[in-house]
Amino acid sequence: MKASEFDKKFDENKSIAEHLDLSKIRRPKQEQKRVNVDFPLWMIDLLDKEAKRLGVPRQSIIKVWVAERLEKVS
Repeated sequence: MKASEFDKKFDENKSIAEHLDLSKIRRPKQEQKRVNVDFPLWMIDLLDKEAKRLGVPRQSIIKVWVAERLEKVS
């Protein structure tokens, strides 16, 4: 398919999904990398308590709180 045909299809709100290779799709700056962080036990206890209260995993609490803090400094 030529780029002009693709653009026309897109502009007409027609589906272009069949023409895309989604197997290699990535979200820029959203790739994940595992890191290890050591926390004192009292922090883990409080994180677990808050996670249980909200019904989410501990990791989710940590991610949200770190993201909130980083948004403030950027």
